[in-house]
Amino acid sequence: MSGSGGGYPPDLTDEQWALLEPSLPAARVEPKDGQREKHPRRRMVEAIFYVVRTGCAWRQLPKDFSPWPRCTGTSPGGTTTAPSSRSTTRCAARSVRPAAVTRSRAGLLDSQSVRTADTVPAGTRGFDAGKKVKGRKRFIVTATLGLLLAAHVVAANIQDRDGAKRSLLWTRLDHLGVQKIWADQGFAGRLGEWSRTILGREPEIVRKAPGQRGFQVQPKRWAIERTFSWLTAHRRLARDHETSPARSETIIRWAMIGLMVRRLTRGRPATRPGPRLLRRDVP
Repeated sequence: MSGSGGGYPPDLTDEQWALLEPSLPAARVEPKDGQREKHPRRRMVEAIFYVVRTGCAWRQLPKDFSPWPRCTGTSPGGTTTAPSSRSTTRCAARSVRPAAVTRSRAGLLDSQSVRTADTVPAGTRGFDAGKKVKGRKRFIVTATLGLLLAAHVVAANIQDRDGAKRSLLWTRLDHLGVQKIWADQGFAGRLGEWSRTILGREPEIVRKAPGQRGFQVQPKRWAIERTFSWLTAHRRLARDHETSPARSETIIRWAMIGLMVRRLTRGRPATRPGPRLLRRDVP
């Protein structure tokens, strides 16, 4: 059994933790005796990354992590918004492709239908007749690099033109620099009218080439398909296991945060803490 950070692949290096820690909420202080959190904040975050990457149940966390009830308490929906937005901006700024930064004023919109576990409440899932999937549907908006800007999860029977509204609204409020959104033909029609009236911006529909048969990579939109493949590489996201859509959105954000902090520290020597730094008896 590993008793230190660095024992599992999803564990954070010192450089990654230094990047992520300032974006997390302030450490909680106990109301009775004024003591700070008993379990290291870093080990809680590493436990979340472990669950997201491996797909294990919270109750099956290895014992050298913080207790699982503490870890689930650190991941409500609002916890991940700040680090996700900040990391997206810094990834674009440090990109090795300068031309991609100039295109950051545009975004990409798409949806993905995924099956749900048997434990998911029936009232939060539906049947996508087009994809023949019974479960939930994820709507995401990404930058042109494929980094997450907004995520919204609904029942799979919700049509694209209706389910995408909240993702577009969040993108409009949180990312004022995004002036244009590219989407596929499933978002044409009423969604464009709503977006033009409410948000002052209309998605640009990227249509298939005349006579196209089968799958072909679409210009401008291929990056968001790559983002979906990044997300579903995390076993917790290969199937939706969460009891509520809000928790599904949180897991999506945590997966993207893990991808972004690794990208930001790529090429740096990995420095991980020794056993003494993360023992439970450290105050």
